[in-house]
Amino acid sequence: MSAEITEKSGEPVTLVSGAGGIFEIRREGEVIWKKQRSGHFPEPGEAADLFG
Repeated sequence: MSAEITEKSGEPVTLVSGAGGIFEIRREGEVIWKKQRSGHFPEPGEAADLFG
């Protein structure tokens, strides 16, 4: 997923370990994806599309 984001956006990706099943994608400090809100992990390409 991080490779897809970097390829599409040209932006570096930093993975940060969370706890308790939390999965978020942030861009410039703003949460743009939450598994808790969506109910699922992003499908292939879905996370990268958030940066395109």
